[in-house]
Amino acid sequence: MSATITYLEGTEFQRSRAFSPAVVTEGGKTIWLAGQTTTTDESDKDISYDFEAQAHACFALMDKTLRRSGGSIANLVTMTVFINDSRLGDRFVKLRGEKFADGKYPASALITVSHFARPGIMLEIQGVAVV
Repeated sequence: MSATITYLEGTEFQRSRAFSPAVVTEGGKTIWLAGQTTTTDESDKDISYDFEAQAHACFALMDKTLRRSGGSIANLVTMTVFINDSRLGDRFVKLRGEKFADGKYPASALITVSHFARPGIMLEIQGVAVV
């Protein structure tokens, strides 16, 4: 059974922050993604303390994992994003908007934390997708 996914229309503020207030799914397969974080990119280059590179790499890791199950990041219905500096929130929102340029944004929470498991990590993204 294939999934039917409905993105509830957000307010102007919600659209400007690149998230949906709710996403309704029916049918399909639910994929629960572990938190994704990295200090190296796909070519094994060190990206410690490089927030933008880590964000791109985390989305790429999520997409790669979802493709193994027949989906992609376009199938994300919710994500929880952890950052270690609240000043990076607006930058993350811009990057997320670029990843979901069609305006079908996952529901999302953006949380500031004090530390991650290893030095150099600046964010972690956990998500749920429906295919």
